[in-house]
Parts: sequence; structure tokens; C-alpha cells
Amino acid sequence: MIQFPYGLANFAAIAEDGLYYIDRTDRIHTAEDMGRQLLLLRPRRFGKSLWLSTLENYYDIAKAEQFETRFGKLKIGRNPTPLHNQYFVMKWNFSTVEALRGADAIRGSLHRHINACIEDFNVRYQDHLDHSIQIDPQDALHSFRSLLTAVSQSSHSLYLLIDEYDNFANEVLVSHQQGGQRYDELVSGEGAIKSLFKVIKDAAEGRGLERVFITGVTPVVMADITSGYNVIKDISRLSAFDDLCGFHEEEISGTLDQIADACELNAEKREEALQMMRTFYNGYNFSLREERGLIYNPTLALYFFDHLQRACDYPDKMLDSNLAMDRNRIEYVGRLPHGETLVNAALEPEQPILINELEDRFGVQMMLNTPKDHGFLASLLYYFGVLTYAGRDRDGRLRMVAPNLVVRKLYVERMQEALLPGYEVTEERQAAARHFYTTGELAPLVHFIEQRLLPVFDNRDLRWSNELTLKTAFLTTLFNDTAYIMDSETAIDKGYGDLSLIVRPDMRQYTLLDHLLEFKYIPLKELTGFDSQTLAETPLEKLRALPLVQQKRVEAEQQLASYRQTLERVYGPKLKLRTHAVVGVGLTRLVW
Repeated sequence: MIQFPYGLANFAAIAEDGLYYIDRTDRIHTAEDMGRQLLLLRPRRFGKSLWLSTLENYYDIAKAEQFETRFGKLKIGRNPTPLHNQYFVMKWNFSTVEALRGADAIRGSLHRHINACIEDFNVRYQDHLDHSIQIDPQDALHSFRSLLTAVSQSSHSLYLLIDEYDNFANEVLVSHQQGGQRYDELVSGEGAIKSLFKVIKDAAEGRGLERVFITGVTPVVMADITSGYNVIKDISRLSAFDDLCGFHEEEISGTLDQIADACELNAEKREEALQMMRTFYNGYNFSLREERGLIYNPTLALYFFDHLQRACDYPDKMLDSNLAMDRNRIEYVGRLPHGETLVNAALEPEQPILINELEDRFGVQMMLNTPKDHGFLASLLYYFGVLTYAGRDRDGRLRMVAPNLVVRKLYVERMQEALLPGYEVTEERQAAARHFYTTGELAPLVHFIEQRLLPVFDNRDLRWSNELTLKTAFLTTLFNDTAYIMDSETAIDKGYGDLSLIVRPDMRQYTLLDHLLEFKYIPLKELTGFDSQTLAETPLEKLRALPLVQQKRVEAEQQLASYRQTLERVYGPKLKLRTHAVVGVGLTRLVW
């Protein structure tokens, strides 16, 4: 039985206990050659902390005796660099720093964290240091300088690891309460963050600090403290490191083979599991190069592996609850100028967001006050892990899309909360959706969307009022990843319906039906003799009889007939497909 280290970022425990580990240790050679102060940006819960733990164990002079046990079977163990176990190592984890109060409270929390790390350093290395370290309870920067003095009196230098360097700053930013002001107090002038990185920069100039490796989510903080720390090298998009934190499909497939053998799953079930993981977890590209391929979110993959091995079945919830909070990042971008339009557009994979380039040196003031185009906002969503690179268009612009279905779920849930708030509306939506899932009857669903959603869309004056508006309305109402794979990539014919709900393999034992919906849209101005009031009062049968509506319904039905053939070829007799042609007339009525 494979032991999966789900939620564990302790390399020593993984190595010594023989837990599942995808070996990327050969990149240590490359990282050493890249420079002495490096920055790696990846979304939350993407394996950054485990990589820092790997570096900590590799370079720590106090862990030299454990080198063979922990690294002997790995790539770097078979070909180590001369620097292994040659440093004092100190690690700061800024995800533990207070972020919800004022700038002074954050500064105090930051200094307490650094002082605690220095105290731990003092204990671990007391046999290697001749000079004592003086800890100032009120000023961790003074304590850090004392530590550097002690280190400089020894025969070894310091390797500083900083995990989630921007975590508390990001939390301050997304806060609804004066986040921008508090953030500015931290990074400007003699703010706590800027002052800290000035000291780090100074320490690396021959004062005992030889190497720094920093991880984070966005480059925003680094851009805002540039004058205080302009020596870092960002390796985040270099092809040598694009899969440093993440799994390739062949690694996913090989692991599924082992689990399938243990669970006695047949070849069809094994392939089914791979398709599930590909749809829900694959899709990230961190090099902005198509030939480098896509990688899987490692935390979600381990979550799935662990459940599948223990239950020999899929987890009900495909989104690990630890990642659900990423919706807050989407909400934050949605509140920025022009952010709402961009966030809504991210739900449509057939119309990717196009940007000229990925921004990597933009600060908060630029985002809040002077976003010249949506490239700023799309770049921020990319760093948060809720948009990713999907090739280039014919003009060379970057195509940015939601990477997979669990990320689309975050966008949908945000839209549900924004457009359909409250207990009663949620209950009404779920009742209409459940009825549709098992009967295929559109009437209750259409009534809900006409009464609850279309008026909200109309009031917001969304510029993309067309088939996309209709698809978004139905997707927002129907989304259910516990029962369905929605808009899955069927891997044969591109485009096979505006919205598909394919029953999850583990849910086919129930009365759920598969659904395929095709939408057409008629602007109100194209219907002679109709205004909004007349349209709202016209009986459904009379609308169905309108020649233009009939034409659109015929077009939709013809497309659905073609798509049905594709899906029946893919899924075979297990498919219980219902097709639905829906024509939107203005943003007022739906005809089916």
C-alpha cells in the first residue's frame, strides 16, 4: 500500500518513512547555477513548502549524518553537489504571521516569528557557534544582525529560506477593511516588510548570508519593495523549474496503475480514474511554452490518490476544502476596477482571455489605480492559480483560461454567492436543478432563471449578452461536481454543445440523466413589434411560433443531433442523454 503524504511538507519524514515522493532533486544542481538569491512563485497548496523542506535537509550542516538515509536513493543523492550539508539553514514561514489587524500588530507578529526562528537556530547550532546570539524581543532585525555576526565568526555561511513571503501581505490586500492602506504601510518607506528585505539584502553582501530561496504566490510584494531588495532572481517561468512543484500525467498514470492493482480495478475503471483526474486537476502551465505540457496540482492529486486507495472509489468532493478559500482571491480581483468583467469572462473556455504578456513587475498602486488593460488583472489571477496559459492566438497574444474543473467551480460558486444570495434562493435553485437532473424537464429550471437570474444580468448591463450569457446563467444554476462532470474535455471533436452535464462514473447507479444543452440568442431589437413589456407578457407558445425563434431552434436541434452521435460514440450504452435546445429572446425570455 502506497503511503501518500497528503498535507505533509516535511521532507525528512517522507524520506525516512518511505512515503510517496516525486523526485525533483536534480533541480538542486540547476538552482545552484542560477544564482544565490532565487524566487519561486506558485499558487497556494502547490508543493512549495515541501521543496523548501527538501533544500533545508540537503544544505543543513546539522543534518549531514542523515544525508544518505534521506537522499541516497534520489537523483541528487547519486550525484550531489559540493555544497550539500555546508550551511547553517534558517527558515521563516510567513503564513504564520498575523494578517488581520493593523500594520503595527502585523509588524509585531512578524518580529515575534523571526525571533522565534532565531531562538530555534541558536539551540540547533549551539555546538557550531562560538559567538553568542543576542535576541532583542522588540526588534527582530537587531536579533538577525546578531545572528549574522555569530555566523560570520564560524567557518560556514547562512542559507535563508522564506516560505510564503507574501502571504500576510496578500491577506491584508484581500481584506475588505482598509487592506490597501495597511498594505502600503507595510511596504513603503520604513514599513516592516521593506525594512526586513533591506536587511536581507545587506546581509548577503559579505555579512554571513550566502544564499536565499524565497517562495510566494505573486510578484506584487517584491515589486513594491524593489528599491529595498532588487537582487532577487525570479525562476518561476524558467522551463527548468516549470514542473518543480507539480505532477506530469505519466506520473499520475503510473500511480493509478499501482492503486488499480491493489483495488483490483479493471482497465476501464483505471482509465476512468485518469479521465477524472485530468478533467478536475490537470491544466497548469508555468513556463508559457506549449511544448512543456501541462501539470497536475500535486495537493489535489494526493487528495484523490489517498481517497481512491483507501475506498477504491472516487471522493465525493473533488475540491480539497483547503483550496476552497482561493475563491477569496477571485472575489478580490472582481472588486478591482474592471475586475468583474474579467472574472465573469473566465468561465468561458471557448473564448479565452487574451493578454499581450504576463505582468511580473506590477505593484498594488498600479492595480488599484491605473490598470491600463485587463492584462494586470489576468496576470494576478494567473499567479493565484485560477487562470493559466493555453497557447497563443494568431496575433501572438497569450490565451488564458481556467485550468480545470475544480477552478471553474470556484468561479461558479463566487457567481452563485454574488447573484443568488440567501438561503431561500439557494434552496429554490437547488430544487429546480435536482428536478432537471432526474427528469430533464426544463419548465421549473427556466422559470427560476427567468425570474431570478436574467433580471440580475440585465441590471448589470453585461456587455457579453448572447449565448454566453445564457450558458453562464444555466451553468451557475446547474453546477454540481458531486454528481456531474460539467464541460469535460471529451478529447475527440472540439465543441460538442454549449453546456454538457455528464454523470460522474461513480454516480451512474442513481437516477441522474446526462444532459446536453445548446443555446441560441435573439436580441430584442431583431423582433419587430416587441418591447421588453410585450415580450414579458407574450405566452410561451406564441413565442415558439415566431419564425426567427423557430429558425434558431432548428439550428440548435441540428447541432445537438450531431453532438449526440459524438457522445454516444464516447460513452456507449451507459449514456442516458437528454438534449435541450434553448433560445434566449433578449435577456427576458427563454424558449425551448
